Amino acid sequence: MTSFAYVALEPSGKKRSGFVEAASKDAALAQISAQGHFVIEIKESSRAAVKEPGKSGGRVTKSDLALFSRRLADLAGAGLPLDRVLQVVSEQSESARLTAVAEQALEDVRGGMPVSEALAKHPKLFPSIFSETLKAGEASGQFSEVAGRLADFQEREVARRSQIVSAMVYPAILATTAILVVIFLLVFVVPQLSGVFEDLGSDLPISTQILLASTGFLTENGLVVVGAIVGLIVGYRVWVATPLGAKMRDKAIMKAPMMGPIVTKAVVSRYSRVLGTLVYGGVPILESLRLAGLAAGNRVFIDSSTAVENDVREGRSIHEAMRDTGAFPPVLTHMVAIGEETGDLPKMLGRVADSLDFEVDTGLRRLMALVEPIIVLSMGVFVGFVVLSVLLPIFQAQELVK
Repeated sequence: MTSFAYVALEPSGKKRSGFVEAASKDAALAQISAQGHFVIEIKESSRAAVKEPGKSGGRVTKSDLALFSRRLADLAGAGLPLDRVLQVVSEQSESARLTAVAEQALEDVRGGMPVSEALAKHPKLFPSIFSETLKAGEASGQFSEVAGRLADFQEREVARRSQIVSAMVYPAILATTAILVVIFLLVFVVPQLSGVFEDLGSDLPISTQILLASTGFLTENGLVVVGAIVGLIVGYRVWVATPLGAKMRDKAIMKAPMMGPIVTKAVVSRYSRVLGTLVYGGVPILESLRLAGLAAGNRVFIDSSTAVENDVREGRSIHEAMRDTGAFPPVLTHMVAIGEETGDLPKMLGRVADSLDFEVDTGLRRLMALVEPIIVLSMGVFVGFVVLSVLLPIFQAQELVK
């Protein structure tokens, strides 16, 4: 049997891509046509994803993965067999790469492989938290419920990312405009006036001297300044790629005024939600702690979660281990203690995450309300400084003439 990749038109006119196993090209065409599809392209394939016109090619967004998980949960919850679930998901996917992955997983599942293992073969799309949670759901018979939890988590992540991007659009435009105005004034406007200042012949005000010195340095050493900026960026990226650099960066961000508390709450919320999802799915607690720490995306919490994991392995309770690290806020340790006492840890972790999400949303709105006027004020101060530095020598010259 040979694998053929194809692009075809459905009866509705929608294009779709996929793979089919057949003895020959003619047999593959007949098999696809029997499904009511009109083939517009077909060729032998080594199971590589087919780029379909109008789709996203090899790029898979967070929204695509969230929708994939939601469809997986809804179809499984409706009682469809898992192989049929994957078939429907592959047909409905808006991503050519996800379509190919779902079809390959479908073949693996029909060959006797669990869904979690079939998806785990694509770790760039489905990280350990995804495959391990689904694996636990399969073992406990709660596949649809666990997949639904994963979908909820991914949808919240997409919503949070969208909120941050939307909130940053206007400040980013203001900041870019301010930088361009500064560059324009220093590089193009002020140098044209330097000759006028020299002709005035009087002692220039200190502000004008500072402005001229800054402009002269930038115009004479422009390439050096650009090279230094590029070097700093490259050096910073290399530094934060190291464990020590990443930890120092994350600590600095968490201690930053205004932004630090928001970032800390967002990280704790993500950690709590991931941990709750994993525990609800039936993943062993030590593995849940490890994966939650990695998913937090913060080196401080990765190390703290590792310390908690080691303490729990030695027999300590989770809330005591969290409290002793000093990284986890009291609201989390108290709710974890209640969850351990009542036996409903996932519910308590979910409540912590919901509460922190609300605080993060409120904090982001307040921060953006402060950032915008600060940028406008900073730009106004600089422009005022330039205007004052230009006008003062002229006023002094007029006084001398009088």
